[in-house]
Amino acid sequence: MAAGKRVGIVGMGHVGTHVANSLILQGIVDELVLSEPKEERLAAEVQDLGDALSFCPHDVAIRPVGGAYEKLASCDIVVNAMGDVALARESRDGELQFTPAQARDFVPRVEDAGFEGIWLTISNPCDVVATLIHRLAHGPSQRVLGTGTALDSARVRHTLAREVGLAQQSIQAYMLGEHGFSQFVAWSGVAIGGIPLDVLKEREPARFDVDRAALEETAVHAGYVTMAGKHCTEYAVANAAAQIIRAILCDEHRVVACSTLLTGEFGEEDIYASLPCVVGAQGVEEVLCPDLPPEEVERFHASCAHIRGNIAQLDWFPPAR
Repeated sequence: MAAGKRVGIVGMGHVGTHVANSLILQGIVDELVLSEPKEERLAAEVQDLGDALSFCPHDVAIRPVGGAYEKLASCDIVVNAMGDVALARESRDGELQFTPAQARDFVPRVEDAGFEGIWLTISNPCDVVATLIHRLAHGPSQRVLGTGTALDSARVRHTLAREVGLAQQSIQAYMLGEHGFSQFVAWSGVAIGGIPLDVLKEREPARFDVDRAALEETAVHAGYVTMAGKHCTEYAVANAAAQIIRAILCDEHRVVACSTLLTGEFGEEDIYASLPCVVGAQGVEEVLCPDLPPEEVERFHASCAHIRGNIAQLDWFPPAR
């Protein structure tokens, strides 16, 4: 492992640059290693990030490596933010033929250079790319994870908070399954102040008997409200990634809904999908499999089936290991 806290980022588009900025502003890293094949874009981002350091908690070494992916091997964490946002205008599946092919190129180069750190992938379709990276990587599954529904879980908390008039940080709620349109709110586990939403609904129906289907629909499609107005999403997903990175580097044992390898949960295995996970220095240290009612288990299976269907469209995809 590198001395200090060293994070590499592959892809310096909207998401990659905001991840870098969040890590610097929050004082999470000591060094950033930035990989981007477009030299002029990379030089511009390095200059801009460097200019911002005077306003940050501490100095950060910023090292551009262009397309020399092997130079990422000394990092504690490598973040995959490669993508083509124009392909995802209608659906996260729009990048299916692009982002996995990119990962197939650079992941083996980083691994073969001696990388022993943790992969965090943001690129869409997130669960497909996470599955691919796991199958290409040399180490155990816990050292590969995707941001998955960490962002979507924040969106449902935001949406529910507006409805009930409480701070979103006070709400416990998780989106599960695919980071895509087949994801779903695990309503059976939603709680506020330790009290299940179902109980609060009985106590104070005027406030807590919310339209769950409408709230879920709003949360699931929230990213596309953002996309419609500015043709990308950047702030929220970057902060979701930064939270996971901090949990790893600081060994927080934080519970986050993120994309992890399924090893029999609800009878599913060999693909990545989101469940609540304990994230610490080793990556995904434990998967917390919630006790879902039958209708939510059925939705989880449907979400996994969609992920498998995407993988099946890539005839070069490596088999499970």
